Amino acid sequence: MSSSTPPQPLQVARVTSEAAELLEVLWGRASTAPVSASQLRVLFILEHQEGINLRTLAEFLGSSAPSTSRLCDRLQAVGFIERRTAPESRRELELFLSGRGRTFLADLRARREATLEGVLELMSAAQRTALLRGLEAFCAAAGQQIHDADTGAPDVRSA
Repeated sequence: MSSSTPPQPLQVARVTSEAAELLEVLWGRASTAPVSASQLRVLFILEHQEGINLRTLAEFLGSSAPSTSRLCDRLQAVGFIERRTAPESRRELELFLSGRGRTFLADLRARREATLEGVLELMSAAQRTALLRGLEAFCAAAGQQIHDADTGAPDVRSA
């Protein structure tokens, strides 16, 4: 392929998938103990959706309420989340990330970023700049697609 021919989406998707797999390996070196991957996902969701109830969290996870409740039980036991009675209904509980949970996520991100920094130092400044621009565009497109799917908006890119 010549340098003037833009890469096809499938080619970029394959390289992106490989990069994601390598990120998993690199991030595996930054232990998420004492939480599992599923529990970590709960923490990330609560970070952005504080005060949601168990049913809504289960929907985000694509899981059942009992299994989501067990995940939350374990996270509450290590002090990473809090359950609070909803102000409008004493029967409903709202889920919040605790201070300890926020600290855990900040520490995890710092360890992951340090690992990535070592890889990025092996790249030239021009390569890092290109990667940054590409990742910013990817994040914007992915965020838009997720937003459209969540709101039921039609995907104009496939029309």
